[in-house]
Amino acid sequence: MYSVIIFLGFYNLLFAVFHLLFWRLFKWNKEVQKLSFANRGIIQILNIQIIYYFVAVAIVCFCFTNELLTTHLGKVFLLGNSLFWIIRLVQQYIFLRKNSFVIHILAVLFLLGAVLFFLPLLY
Repeated sequence: MYSVIIFLGFYNLLFAVFHLLFWRLFKWNKEVQKLSFANRGIIQILNIQIIYYFVAVAIVCFCFTNELLTTHLGKVFLLGNSLFWIIRLVQQYIFLRKNSFVIHILAVLFLLGAVLFFLPLLY
């Protein structure tokens, strides 16, 4: 299970990098200008905060691997992150209802996160 936790650290770092690319991938410099002042700020603030969250989770996975596997707090952390990815998966089908290969790949990645964060709880 140690290697699963380390993998989850890299998994979260990859999502942080993915979110860092949102400005380029989705042409946010141009697209967010179409939003109201508040919505323009909110969407970018939320994205920056989720980047911070992914990096923080990665650091916890890399630096506190043993604690995640052996303590009650670690198990709660793992369960909370598993639920995070389950909720994200559900939201995929609520807000991005489109038959798109990319959307389906992302859904699989979200499910993978939910399963991998839950897996250590079974041991």
